[in-house]
Order: sequence, then structure tokens, then C-alpha cells
Amino acid sequence: AEIVRSGGFERIVVLVRRAPEPAWGGAVTPCLVPEMRPDTLADAAEQAARAWDGEVTGFSVLGVGAGTARMSIDAHRAVDVELNAAFARGLRASGRATHLAFMSAMGADATARTTGSGAAGMARYARVKGEAEAAVLRDGPPVVSIFRPAMILGSRHTPTLLAALLPLFAPLTPARYRSIRTTQIAQAMVAAALRPPARSAVYSY
Repeated sequence: AEIVRSGGFERIVVLVRRAPEPAWGGAVTPCLVPEMRPDTLADAAEQAARAWDGEVTGFSVLGVGAGTARMSIDAHRAVDVELNAAFARGLRASGRATHLAFMSAMGADATARTTGSGAAGMARYARVKGEAEAAVLRDGPPVVSIFRPAMILGSRHTPTLLAALLPLFAPLTPARYRSIRTTQIAQAMVAAALRPPARSAVYSY
């Protein structure tokens, strides 16, 4: 929605499992990928990018969301690492994409422990997110902008009570750990895409 609202892109293609929201209207061209496997996603990303003669920017907010505590680390990796790597690989293979805006998570660390709970904020979760970052940097376009939000407000995965209380503590919270709204993350990713940086970097709150 923020990409559409910005008015800064000539064509918007979304790679999704299901038809996108009708509210997006004709501004968005859907590309259905019903079976989200690494090979099919990489191919869809490459073909979508090749269909455009101009410069292409990729966006990814792909991730499991809630429920990682109940998943094995391999099941979590299959989405957050393997699918994001495939998307990044498809963009690079197209020869059209120069920049990828990628949403990760605060605390992402590819060296964190692989044992224990996979819940958000725990070491195993941080490990998977860190591996995802490394994968898109390795396989993706020349420049990757990595966004690491802490607690996300406006997400259906954030408990309502927590979302109401967190902003009250913002003045006492170090900036990088402050809660942030989904729209703010999206606006930051769009801003980076419209004025792409010269090199890959990580952005916190």
C-alpha cells in the first residue's frame, strides 16, 4: 500500500500465493506463485524483473510471522532463509535489479545459538534472521538495504495489549529497541528504494 501511495514507481508487481487486495486496484500487477518453493519463486522473480525494460527494485517482507516458537529451525529456515534467498537470486539473475529492500528483525545474528525456543526475540529466532540476511546479501542484487525493526505495531501478530502499552515506554527505550508501526517501516523501505544508497547497510529504528 505504501509503494502505491508513494507514486514513485512506474510499475508494481507482487509475487503472491493468492490474489492481492482489491483496494490496490489497477496500480498493482499480481504474479501468482501458488507453490512457494525456492525454484518456482526464483524463476517468477527473474521473469517478472526481465519483463521490465527499466531499473528494478525488489522489496521483501516475507517471513513466517507468528508461530515460530512451535516450528523446528529447519521449517523456519525453509521460509525465512530459503525463500528470501531464492527471491534475491531471481532478482540478480534478471540483470535488471540493482537494489533490494529487505525486512529482517532486531537482534538478527547468524552466529546465535540454534537451540531453545524459536520465538521472536530468542536466540534461535535471531539465528534464522541472521542467516536470512547473509543469504540475501550473498545471492541478491549489488545493494541490499536491511531493515531491523523491534516490536512491530499494526501487525496482526502483535498482541493488542502489548501494542497499546509499548508506546508509553518509548521515551525510556533506546532508539533501536523502540516499537515501530508497519506503515513507518514501509515508508522507510520506499524512501530507500527511491533514493538507493551506494552500498548495502543495516537500518534500525
